[in-house]
Amino acid sequence: MSAPGRAQALNREARSAQDPAPARLRVGVVGLGIGRKHIQGWREHAGAEVVAIADPDAGRLEAVGAEFGIEARYPSAAAMLAAGPLDVVSVCTPNKFHLEVALAAFEAGAHVLCEKPIALNADEGQAMVDAARRAGRRLMINFSYRFSAASRGLKAQVDAGVFGDFYFGRSVWHRRRGLPGFGGWFGTKALSGGGPLIDLGVHRLDLALWLMGHPKPAWVLGSTHDPIARALAEQSGKTFDVEDLAAALIRFDNGATLVLEASWAANIQEAEQIETRLLGTEAGLVQKNLNEGYEFDAHIFTERHGAALDIHLHPPAQPAPSGMHDFAQAILSGEPHPAPGEDGLVVMQILDAIYASAHSGEPVRIG
Repeated sequence: MSAPGRAQALNREARSAQDPAPARLRVGVVGLGIGRKHIQGWREHAGAEVVAIADPDAGRLEAVGAEFGIEARYPSAAAMLAAGPLDVVSVCTPNKFHLEVALAAFEAGAHVLCEKPIALNADEGQAMVDAARRAGRRLMINFSYRFSAASRGLKAQVDAGVFGDFYFGRSVWHRRRGLPGFGGWFGTKALSGGGPLIDLGVHRLDLALWLMGHPKPAWVLGSTHDPIARALAEQSGKTFDVEDLAAALIRFDNGATLVLEASWAANIQEAEQIETRLLGTEAGLVQKNLNEGYEFDAHIFTERHGAALDIHLHPPAQPAPSGMHDFAQAILSGEPHPAPGEDGLVVMQILDAIYASAHSGEPVRIG
């Protein structure tokens, strides 16, 4: 979607969601794995309160409810939605259930903040975007790596025109060994939709697209591999039918290209390598993790007065607000919200095309 088209979509969502905003948002969280972080994020905004939680795991439901002092606890999203009105629902389930829970939330009159990826595939993602429009509710995808201080700092420089036009990039997330919940839903395609590409690569793809100004994807050439995880699964008797590494070349209609890589298991030096590099006509950038962990650094590389100039962005001392905070603020103020469903849909279309290309061995066009 072009920049003007995205702006129109954002404004349409903001207008369509303008029932008089409540003084305080009543939030329900479904799925209490990553959902714990959603609860913490909602607590950053004084105008939002998590009043209900749902999870089929009774032990986890009780533990999280006690930890955060939430009395309304339900074994399912359906039970939670039937119990009373909510303004927003955080969907933090396995990917297979994103569509089902989001549609039920829209039907109940709630806005939706959905964990990445938007759904199992682009068809389901389109159904979620369409349902949000019909209901006049907002759909935001929790692309959490947009909301770090390093990412926000880089985006401010992009918006100021520092980089000119981006024409090439490489965005990666590799782990030496880091298969989440080995034998669980992450490695089961029917529940997850894929492996590290849909789990980790989705973040690096969204971050690159966001910084690049959302150029329209034209085609992709992708490959997937599973030699390390497949062998481990066979040895341990675990279920694993997704990739353990994926790579792709993405071509955009403006001529720019992006290399995307993601792995849960790779024979590399670092325990965790997370990096996005973009090259522009006026300057380049890198955002990368520090000490193989989850703190990030950002640099700009340019030339001034005949000399190379490297700029280190220093984030502010206070932590950057979460996506939950920004979503709450947008709803309460009537302003457009970040990471709308349309952005999540484009990301999913690219991921689908990468998997299709890896299967066929041929480039796959998008759109």
